[in-house]
Amino acid sequence: MFSVLTIPAFDDNYIWLIKDSQSKRCVVVDPGDATPVLEILESQQLTIEAIIITHHHQDHTGGVKALVLDNPQIKVFSKNPLFENVYLVDEGDEVSFFDNKLTFKIWQVAGHTLDHIVYFNEEMLFCGDTLFSAGCGRVFEGTHQQMYDALTRLATLDENINVYCAHEYTQNNLIFALHVDPHNNDLLAYIKQVSKLRQQGLPSIPTTIKCQKLVNPFLRFNDESLLNNLQNILAKKITSGLQCFKELRLYKDHF
Repeated sequence: MFSVLTIPAFDDNYIWLIKDSQSKRCVVVDPGDATPVLEILESQQLTIEAIIITHHHQDHTGGVKALVLDNPQIKVFSKNPLFENVYLVDEGDEVSFFDNKLTFKIWQVAGHTLDHIVYFNEEMLFCGDTLFSAGCGRVFEGTHQQMYDALTRLATLDENINVYCAHEYTQNNLIFALHVDPHNNDLLAYIKQVSKLRQQGLPSIPTTIKCQKLVNPFLRFNDESLLNNLQNILAKKITSGLQCFKELRLYKDHF
């Protein structure tokens, strides 16, 4: 039996901890800070089996060295050789944990960074800074084409998969989403849902692929209502899904 624990870090990061209740072992996802992870390990008597990294940014990797310092048996998986003895993984690879009871497939999703990968199975998607609730990551190292391709691909996953992204950006993203997609009734309902969660001090993550296809403008670049509204806002003709995505991302960069 696996459960996913939410570990808040910094101002708005989430570190994810996948716990095997039978063995008391766990896998840690994107530990930007070791301290809150160590607190959870101690309080729940857990042992780290592995660390999986989606991309190289410091707020996702800064705690790795401290976590493995006295535990050289911990396996660290990454596309980027950030640390000594890292297990390099890439597109099409699979990684298994807890005596092969939990397996993730890996896709390359360059865009936010060139080394960005995601880990997923039929129940969970750990997508780092590629897909956010009602948003997506900035395009730093890659191209808008790469980010468009990555998001389009993630949208093909089973709609019931739980999406674990790495930041609590949802309410800020929803302000932009409502601006560009004001006639979206699913979005209006989601805004109320998220507002209630945040008022209670609860995370808005995980979300689902199904939810994001309904509310996330960066997955709705072929929606006619959103497209017409964006063309009116920008006063320009948009002729493709890629152009719509690029205009949305550039607009959000300065929103």
